[in-house]
Amino acid sequence: MPLLAVTALLATGWDSASSAKATATTPPQTASSPRAMWVWDTSTPAATVALAQQAGVGQLFVAVPPRLPSSSVLPQVREISQRAATAGIRVDALGGDPGWVDNPTWVVDNWLRPAMGTGLFTGVHVDIEPYTTSAWPTDQAGVVQRYLSTLDALVAAAAPAAVEADVPFWLHEVPAGASTLDREILRRVAGVSVMAYRDTAAGDDGSIALATPSITAATELGRHARVGQETNDLGDDPVAQKQTFYGQTRTELEQQVAQIGAAFAGQPGYTGIAIHDSVGYAALAP
Repeated sequence: MPLLAVTALLATGWDSASSAKATATTPPQTASSPRAMWVWDTSTPAATVALAQQAGVGQLFVAVPPRLPSSSVLPQVREISQRAATAGIRVDALGGDPGWVDNPTWVVDNWLRPAMGTGLFTGVHVDIEPYTTSAWPTDQAGVVQRYLSTLDALVAAAAPAAVEADVPFWLHEVPAGASTLDREILRRVAGVSVMAYRDTAAGDDGSIALATPSITAATELGRHARVGQETNDLGDDPVAQKQTFYGQTRTELEQQVAQIGAAFAGQPGYTGIAIHDSVGYAALAP
């Protein structure tokens, strides 16, 4: 689960021509409720779906392990999916690990296909975070290439279901050949959730400013982007505290979210916010 920013590093030599190999399928959006929510803890299906309804969530990213059909969490995930369907909430399979960039075939065979084969999910949502690999500081170009190749493999295997990805707000600073990593990701997937984690919307270091490059790119490329908002306890230091609404109220969260919505109202690529996550949000006072 991502926390925040690493500074973009060295230039890459990746050839962006390979981006034409994969296409993205844009998923249907819930017009009356464009919010999404990450669900890493699947242990309370009824409460999770009730919380989503209360929060106005129209899309859940539900974490699933490899080989879901034989996993002990299958009954929980099935109940979330069934309850969400009854409530008119879309459910996507959520997964990811930095190591995925080194073995996309394993990911497709052991995670994606088993999960989608259950029939419990509309789409796929990945949180891979390649910038946390040990190779990133010394071989950023290679990691970028392997990451994009992994997305290509996932998109091809998931079709016609849509694939979405989590991205930090600073990927427009990372080169990918003649392009940038944020745009090469968006050329492949249907949409992104940009982790612009701040407890204030306005200002040079607010969620609006941090998310703007991703929203702009999504609009220009005909994709969609959500603005992520954090609610979990990230620690006591000032940098961590400004990234989360932990210790604040849902009312305070909504005040900032309203500003985000107003700022991006004219951008076709903006499709609402994504709340990280169900446990953190449930703990917020009204």
